[in-house]
Amino acid sequence: MRRLRKTKIIATLGPASSDPERIEALYHAGADVFRLNFSHGDHADHAARYHIIRELEEKTGRPIAILADLQGPKIRLGSFKGGAAILTQGASLRLDLDETPGDETRVSLPHPPVLESLEPGSVLLLDDGKLKVVVTRIGEGYADCKVEVGGPISDRKGVSIPNALIRMSPLTDKDRRDLDFALELGVDWIALSFVQRAEDVAEIKRLIAGRAAVMAKIEKPAAVENIDEIIEFSDAIMVARGDLGVEVPVQEVPSIQKHIIARAREAGKPVVVATQMLESMINSPVPTRAEVTDVANAIYDGTDTVMLSAESAAGSYPLEAVAMMNSIAEVTEKDPLYRTIIDAKHGHLEATTADALSAAAVQVAKTISAAAIVTYTTSGSTALRAARERGKVSILVLTPNLKTARMLALVWGLHCVYTADAKNFADMVDKACKLAFAEGFAKRSERVVIMAGVPFGTPGSTNILRIAWVGEQ
Repeated sequence: MRRLRKTKIIATLGPASSDPERIEALYHAGADVFRLNFSHGDHADHAARYHIIRELEEKTGRPIAILADLQGPKIRLGSFKGGAAILTQGASLRLDLDETPGDETRVSLPHPPVLESLEPGSVLLLDDGKLKVVVTRIGEGYADCKVEVGGPISDRKGVSIPNALIRMSPLTDKDRRDLDFALELGVDWIALSFVQRAEDVAEIKRLIAGRAAVMAKIEKPAAVENIDEIIEFSDAIMVARGDLGVEVPVQEVPSIQKHIIARAREAGKPVVVATQMLESMINSPVPTRAEVTDVANAIYDGTDTVMLSAESAAGSYPLEAVAMMNSIAEVTEKDPLYRTIIDAKHGHLEATTADALSAAAVQVAKTISAAAIVTYTTSGSTALRAARERGKVSILVLTPNLKTARMLALVWGLHCVYTADAKNFADMVDKACKLAFAEGFAKRSERVVIMAGVPFGTPGSTNILRIAWVGEQ
């Protein structure tokens, strides 16, 4: 199956999308990647969905990526006497480690690293930002605060701390168990929540040890401040706008999104835009005009992937949501303005053979009106460099590594085929032409631009650029 767009789509699986028939329908509607959200469901649920996807992959003959999204630490208040309290504006509130049920004057914040990270002036947003308190004094095991925005509050409500670097690992004990399970299953991507620094990404990479690629979720102001270092350490970036919109002024989210997409593109790292993209389609068969515009804007910015969360996992119209996102991407990419915007945002090339050949391949393909660029890759680095150029000509990726083919399924413009590596130069040209024809990228007598490396099968050896004619196949 060949998509008629270059932007990819992630669909989250859940109660509304768990049986084989529904997952296959989501794939045919446009889903390129399936997300297993470890904030919900148990290991048995995720294992069942994983095996359904792998059976679908075998049935269709197309590599499909699976993303395991770890929950990350959830900072929450303790409980209240009677289950709730009213915080009055201007009143004092103490946050401490005593897990005795609280009231309007004090409540437990049972996270020692969080209390240790606070200082006078720190802002805490409670219950998704509905209430706001500011730290006035710090003591041993407690923080005294002033209520700036009051209201009703109940047990276990979430706490966000936008202007503090929290000295805690992004991996909880639950996350470590989920990570071990996901890697044992064989997922292709791990999404890491609560990232604040590059060191957070380095920590999980040591645990993964190359068994999956790492996607850093940008949802904390500290992550925005450290974005360049985080991009460097990560394999991909997710703009997680839901939590990010709680921790930074919501009006700043569009600007942050655009800057992150630009920086990730510059670095040649895939970038995903997520959260509330077609939120109304949880309960409605059609989206709002604003939502359609939001998805289209992310595509105009050059994002690799757009993601559906509850829309496909728990909504009443999962198929319609995926089909709508697919349609938005197709229509947006046909707009002449889309190509104008994409062409105006070229990154700087590194002084490497791979970058030089990738840029040259895009230019040659454009000059000779080639039907496709065919790139051989083992590790995926050559294909990522080709995608970074955001050329108009389609990119067909041939790889002998199924893990690589799956991992690249979320990258802009890449159509991956799992196939044996070329045996020699003649086989390289023959295989490229035959598969370009078979996959619907080139017709007879059309030309393709081939990128490969010798010796064949050696990662990082891209050093050949060849123009070939597609003959009688």
